[in-house]
Amino acid sequence: MVERVPMSMRGYQKLRDELQRLEKSDRIEVVKAIEVARGHGDLKENAEYHAAKERQGYIEGRIKELKDKLGRAEVINCMEVPTQRAVFGTVVGLLDLETNEEVSYQLLGTEESDVKTGSISVFSPLGKSILGKEVGDEVKTKTPGGSREFEVVAITASLFS
Repeated sequence: MVERVPMSMRGYQKLRDELQRLEKSDRIEVVKAIEVARGHGDLKENAEYHAAKERQGYIEGRIKELKDKLGRAEVINCMEVPTQRAVFGTVVGLLDLETNEEVSYQLLGTEESDVKTGSISVFSPLGKSILGKEVGDEVKTKTPGGSREFEVVAITASLFS
């Protein structure tokens, strides 16, 4: 069975845009760079050629990875998710029981998560601990800095799809 990759509409579009850029722009540029580098002579000692070939390998690998993820994507409209429990796409308000600080995270996929912008992966230790919880539930999770305890204080739908 194919393992689905959950992602928001915005995350899906971001990956499609990256794939399009890689296929229509970056791939062409790197081929031209390889041609120019070949014109400089001996390929064994040609750092420009080796760098361009390495970049080409990265681009082709990323294209393959993006096509796979987009092909298995389960696109979820985060503005329409149920908010009785923490599920993919919800914004969850947490109270750190040790510091009494409140934080909010949107539960998203691996490609979309960025703690700096307030989103975490549902596959991260904290994300896994939050899934399925309701307001008032306690969340215990292990982090690199040790065990942490939170209380779920709010669950809302995202303002963005």
